[in-house]
Amino acid sequence: MRWALADGWTIALRTLTHWRNQPGLVIFGWFFPVLMLLMFGALLGGAMEMPGGESYYELLVPGIFTLAMLFGLEGTMTAITTDAAKGVTDRFRSLPMSSAAVVLGRCIADMLDSAVTLVVLAGTGLALGWRWHGSPLEALAAFGLLLLLRFALLWVGIFIGLSVRNAESITVIQVAIWPIGFLSSAFVNTATMPDWLGAVSQWNPMSSTATAARGLFGNPGGSAGSWIGEHALAGAVIWPLLLVIVFLPLSARRFRNLSR
Repeated sequence: MRWALADGWTIALRTLTHWRNQPGLVIFGWFFPVLMLLMFGALLGGAMEMPGGESYYELLVPGIFTLAMLFGLEGTMTAITTDAAKGVTDRFRSLPMSSAAVVLGRCIADMLDSAVTLVVLAGTGLALGWRWHGSPLEALAAFGLLLLLRFALLWVGIFIGLSVRNAESITVIQVAIWPIGFLSSAFVNTATMPDWLGAVSQWNPMSSTATAARGLFGNPGGSAGSWIGEHALAGAVIWPLLLVIVFLPLSARRFRNLSR
C-alpha cells in the first residue's frame, strides 16, 4: 500500500505539472461551473417562485455543486483515453511500479481539482447571496457527499476512458452527459415536472446528492414525493457506493487487459 501510494502520488504530480504548464485549461475548468451558475441564475431566477420569498440561488447553488462533480467526468475520460492512445499508459505498465499507481494518481489529481472547483463555486455562491444555514459540520458533510459522488464518477470515467479507442469517441459520450445532469433536481424541484419525468429525475443519483446537500446546507429541497426523495441522504451514500462497487473492478480488469 505504501508503494502504491508513493507511485500514485508521483503520477498525480505529473498531472499537476501538466496543469502548471497549461493553466488556461485548468482555470477554464474551474470557472465553467461559475459561468453556468451565473447564466442559469440570471435566466431562471426571475421566473422561480421560492417558498418564503427566498433567493433562487438557495436552490441553484447546491445543484450546480452537484453538476460540477458530473461535468468533471469529461476531463477524466479524455485524459485516460489520450494517455492510453499515445502509449503513455503502456510505458507506465512496463516500469517497476505499482500497477495501481496509474489510476490512483489520476484519482488523486482529479479529486484535488474537484475540491478547488467547489471552493471557487462556494465563493461565487456566497458573493451572489447564497448561504448555508446549518452548522459548519453539516456543511462539511454536504461537501463530503459531493466529493463522494465525484470519487464514484471518477471510476466511471476511468472505465470509459480505458474502453474507448480514441479521444474523438469521447465526444459522443460527452453529449450524453448533459441530459443526465439536467434530468435531475439540480435546477428545479422535481414536483414541478410531469409525474413520469419527476419520478425518473428523483431516481437520478444526481438528485439524491443535490437534495441531501441542500438539506445539510439548510437550503430548500428539490426532490420529494417518493421514497428516494424522502431518503435523499441515504441515496447520496448508496448510489456512489454502488457505482464504485461496479466500476472499480471493471476498471481494474480493463487496465490489466489493456491492449491497444
